[in-house]
Amino acid sequence: MMNPLQHIRERARRIKARIVLPEGTDPRVIMAARSLASEEIAQVTLLGDERAVRQAAEAEHLSLRKVTIIDPALSPQLAEYAAELRKLRPDQFPTDDTARTQAADILWYGALMVRTGAADGMVGGAAHTTSDLLRAALRVVGLAPGIKTVSGYFFMVFPRFNDELNKVFIFADSGVVPDPDAAQLADIAISSAGAYRLLTGDEPRVALLSFSTKGSAKHPMLDKITEALSLIRRRDSALICDGELQLDAAIVPSVARSKDPDGMIAGKANVLIFPDLNSGNIAYKLAERMAGAKAVGPLLSGLAKPVNDLSRGCSAEDIVNAVAVAAVTSQPGR
Repeated sequence: MMNPLQHIRERARRIKARIVLPEGTDPRVIMAARSLASEEIAQVTLLGDERAVRQAAEAEHLSLRKVTIIDPALSPQLAEYAAELRKLRPDQFPTDDTARTQAADILWYGALMVRTGAADGMVGGAAHTTSDLLRAALRVVGLAPGIKTVSGYFFMVFPRFNDELNKVFIFADSGVVPDPDAAQLADIAISSAGAYRLLTGDEPRVALLSFSTKGSAKHPMLDKITEALSLIRRRDSALICDGELQLDAAIVPSVARSKDPDGMIAGKANVLIFPDLNSGNIAYKLAERMAGAKAVGPLLSGLAKPVNDLSRGCSAEDIVNAVAVAAVTSQPGR
């Protein structure tokens, strides 16, 4: 059985998406770009001062053959992108100079490439905060239709789970929204389910997690979960989604038969929606560090086009995986 991440890379090879990596002088980004180009996983563009990018590559003894390098400050498209930015945000960029300065920023230039169709997706965050990346993505790329919340999910691959090899889960939100309300939880669940379907080809089974299963406890914290479930069912009645559920009732069939015998999840959830960022972030790190799961992310959902975040402690392999995911999610029909 092919590892799920290898399967995503194979799909990316067939798609040949154009992905921009804005942090072109970071050695990890350069290593990833070299791997992506040599393995033909994506068509890669690095942003940054070309001389600095090439010097960084030489320092790592890496060739940048088949990798495009663009210096935003010298780009022939800068004026076009500045005009697009002024049209998009006239209150924020009232003059050509202010728009041009912002468009030359590597994150904003990359986001403008995605917006205008010059790139199919962007992966950044190796040397920038999530808030920096999100600001550019939200203000330039924008939200997906029907979605009002950008969230962060992790694509989790467990080497073995309940006698199943390479079991895939999505954990969300584990990276962006600190304390989602009911409407935000609904957005997170629907977006994450869509990501699971795109990346695996399988049917998502979404569990809204908590410390209670179907009223076994009473607390105001649980109200937003039951409200979120109602919103989800009104918006997408075909989605297999249930809650509130304790983790064991969501992922262990024998426990589900005891705690939630009439539930639609039946202990077979594959998309786990956490009630807040505390629990989501702790859960993915526990799974990674104590259960040996491979965690890819934080990946962003809810945007009109793929923009994926990176941990500032990421490796070159992490970047390759995030690019492959961006490639696959950029072409929903493939």
